[in-house]
Amino acid sequence: MKARVPERGSFFLSNILIMKIAIQGEAGCFHEVAARQYFKYDDVVIVPCSTFDLTLNTLIGGYADFAVMAIENARSGSILYNYTLIRESGMKILGEHNLRIKQNLMALYGQSITDIKEIRTHPIAFAQCMTFLNKYPEMTLIESDDTAGSARIISEKKLKGVAAIASSNAAEIYGLDIIAPGIETYKQNYTRFLVIGSEDKGNTRGNKVSICFSTGHKPGSLAAVLVKLAELQINLSKIQSVPRLNGEWEYLFYLDLELSKNVNSDIIRRVLDKYTSNLEILGVYLKGDMLYES
Repeated sequence: MKARVPERGSFFLSNILIMKIAIQGEAGCFHEVAARQYFKYDDVVIVPCSTFDLTLNTLIGGYADFAVMAIENARSGSILYNYTLIRESGMKILGEHNLRIKQNLMALYGQSITDIKEIRTHPIAFAQCMTFLNKYPEMTLIESDDTAGSARIISEKKLKGVAAIASSNAAEIYGLDIIAPGIETYKQNYTRFLVIGSEDKGNTRGNKVSICFSTGHKPGSLAAVLVKLAELQINLSKIQSVPRLNGEWEYLFYLDLELSKNVNSDIIRRVLDKYTSNLEILGVYLKGDMLYES
């Protein structure tokens, strides 16, 4: 699938500013759902991209105003590659959005679960639905690049006996029947998405900050950093290590910090500078709403 690349920059339609949002995936994918929920506009232009690399390159090239990228799932964990992509892009994290992921089995109308011989979807979607899928060992599971893309192919090629796992939006867009709704194993199945853009579009008064740094190979080096954060009364909501890929078994640590009332990113930089190397502020933004649906 090739990215749909419109003209550079935002444009106006009837005096209304239309924003373009780059996402990984096709129309109806969960990235699109997250993007539309976050920006709260029905008329945003979604720029679908086949990979996360292309998603950020579309943003960097000026063909989109923002990008929305998944960073972690409550069931599948972190997407380590995206941490590196964001840091190396020079773009900043401007926001976050938590989305409840409801996976649905869908196929052409007129079929039941007993007619399905093959299921297609993204490998992460398969991983989220294995309790359901294990009930049907006779079905062949085929991995694809995108959940919504699998639904589109079934619809366009009129594939009988083939089902996709995707969002209810995908079923509606591609005219498929949901034959088994909510098949995810873990009902508190949430994905956290990051909103990426240029630094000048950010909000320096946010209540959450993402940073990354490395530490020396000395006992207690990471602990010293965590102690300093605790002294600032900062809540560490996430820590993730990612290999630096320099052949020396070194790691970058990515931290999400919830700021206390009198602390900002400048104070964090000043306090941590002598305890870390390669310290970067990846973004200051507002904490996303927590989800409590069972």
